[in-house]
Formats: sequence, structure tokens, C-alpha cells
Amino acid sequence: MLDSILSALSFPYHEPREGYWGDKTVTLNFCEEDYVISYYCAEFCNTLTNLLFIWLGLKGIRDCLKYGHPAIFVVAFIGYMVVGTGSTLFHATLKYPMQLVDELSMIYTTCLMCFATFSYRRSRVFSILLGAALTGLAWFITARYYHTKDPQFHQDAYAVLTAVVVFSNMWIMEKSVRPALEKRQQERSPASRVPTADAIIKDMWILVATGLTIFLGGFLIWNLDNVYCSTIRPWRHNLGLPWAVVLEGHAWWHLMTGIGGE
Repeated sequence: MLDSILSALSFPYHEPREGYWGDKTVTLNFCEEDYVISYYCAEFCNTLTNLLFIWLGLKGIRDCLKYGHPAIFVVAFIGYMVVGTGSTLFHATLKYPMQLVDELSMIYTTCLMCFATFSYRRSRVFSILLGAALTGLAWFITARYYHTKDPQFHQDAYAVLTAVVVFSNMWIMEKSVRPALEKRQQERSPASRVPTADAIIKDMWILVATGLTIFLGGFLIWNLDNVYCSTIRPWRHNLGLPWAVVLEGHAWWHLMTGIGGE
């Protein structure tokens, strides 16, 4: 019964074809078939899901301005939007320059997040030296990746930088944020009804665990999409559109990365 309903409300894919942007020049191509949904967009689902990054970046900038957060966080959210825009152009066109915009902006934005993390409440001299070191690191990654065009090098560099940001923020939560909250709690009158330091830190850990779980879940789905692509593609054709889009693993990676990272 369900199969009959889905079949009645679906329509078939186009066959893979040459699209508006011509021959692809990228060094990576994902399991979504090229130009099967739209003549003007090479990977329709992978392109569309990047709009989440742009929306989250705008939301983050708005909140930074509203609550008076340091300017470096605004810059980081701008980088977040550049990642989303670069990835949109990369998946829509499958052109190598757009691939570089996507992948290198990931590195630069994560370096900005490293700077925001480690320069907070540090001296001006330390911040300048840290900025110079991260700029040098970003330049090295850019030069090495452009020379080798090795996607594994890019993925490893991004993974290491992301892990540094995540684990350093965990350390900061326990070593800096918790004592500051406990001190503030002691300074308040016993009658004041505010959350305790333990309650606030517990909520923060729940957010961290939830974000990591979603992020890693998206990474797992993307890898399954790569490994079992030859099996998944016929499933998509059997389901037809629009139902088959739920099997676009890299699109799920975009959505889950955006949600988990936010």
C-alpha cells in the first residue's frame, strides 16, 4: 500500500547529463549524481542544504551584535557564511576554484575560531603572536594543499583544527568558566534564585555532547554514502523524486554539521 502511494506521488530522475556549467574540474565528486535534478545545478541536494550555513551565520552575527560579543566572533560567523557560500558554488558548478573557496574557507574559519578561543582575556602581545602563528599555519595548509591537491591532507588538517577547538573549549569550561560561575554564585545573596554553577555547566555539557553526536553522526552518514554509493544510487532511482533525497548522505552531512556546530 505504502509503495503504491509513494510510486504514485513520485517522478523519475533524469539520467546523468552534461549541465549548464560544462565539464567538471573538481578533484572530488560525491555520490549525488550530476545534473539529475536540475540542468542548472550539478548537485542539487548538496547545494540546497548549504543555505543552512548562511542562515546560521546571519543568526550568529545578529546575536553577537545584540549581546555585545567581541568582534572576532562576528568575523568567525562571516567565515561560517563564506563556507556555506563556497560550498554552494562548489556543489552547484563542480568547478575547482569553487572547491578551493569551500575547502580553504573551512580552514580559515576554524583558524579564526582557534584565535577567538585562545586569545580571550589574554594580553595584546600574546594575541598578536597567536594571530601571526595561525596566519602562518593557514598559509602553510593553503600552499601544501594547492601543491598536492590531496583531499586527505585537507580533511586531516580540518579535523585536527576542529578537534583543537572542541577540546580546548571543553577544558575552558571546567578550568575557567566553572570557577567564574562559582565565584559569582558566592557573591550573590543566598535568597537570589539563579541557576547554580553545576546546573549551568551541566547544561553546557549536554549542549556539547548533543552537538558532537549530531556532527559525528553526519560524518558517519557521509562515509556510508561514499562506501556504499553503488548500492544507494539504484535505491534512489527506485524511490524516485522527491522521496529519494532522504538518501543523499552528503546533504545530511551539511545539515548535521550546521546544526551540530551551531
